[in-house]
Parts: sequence; C-alpha cells; structure tokens
Amino acid sequence: MFKILLTLVIVTAAMTAGVANAASFDCAKARTPDEKAICRTRVLSDADVKMATLFKVNTHLVMMGSRGEMQDRQRAWLADRAKCASNLKCLTASYAQRNQELERDFEAIASRGPF
Repeated sequence: MFKILLTLVIVTAAMTAGVANAASFDCAKARTPDEKAICRTRVLSDADVKMATLFKVNTHLVMMGSRGEMQDRQRAWLADRAKCASNLKCLTASYAQRNQELERDFEAIASRGPF
C-alpha cells in the first residue's frame, strides 16, 4: 500500500517537472559544478526530482518539531553532494543513497503516522 502511494507521488512529480527541465531547481540558474552536471544528465535530473519529491512529502507528513532535523540532514546532504562536483559516478551514488534514506523515512512515517 505504501509503495503504491510512494510510486504515485513520484510519478506525479515527474510528470509535473516538465520535459525540458526535469531537475527540481531552475537549470538556467545552475552555478555550481554539481548543479550543472545534474542539469546535463537526465538520469541525475530524474534522481533529483525524486529526491525533492520525497523530501517535500516527508516534511509535510511529520509534525512540526521533526522538520528542523529533516532540513538539517538535507542541508548536510546537499553540502556532501557539492563535494562530488561534476563527477557523475559520485553524484549517482549520492542520489541513490539519499533517495534510499528518504524512502525509508517515508515508509516509517507512513507506518506510524502522525497524519
């Protein structure tokens, strides 16, 4: 049940992301090497949309007191991602790990609430 909901959320986000600019941020404003690599690489762009969707859904499903910690972890991950620069292997691994973490968080939230 939860996997179906998660899949629906991700598919909906991917459909609304647009074909030309699939990253979760405006590629026209990409400045850093990691952002530019994400915008140039469809697989990374898709992983970025998935990550952003999972993060947004998770932060909306938890109580207010938990959001700060989630945002801190996201900022820390973004700083680590930036260290990859334009290394596609590093970026791919970084997204795979972060998306797995966010999926686990989603499943934990869905199984216990607070919604």
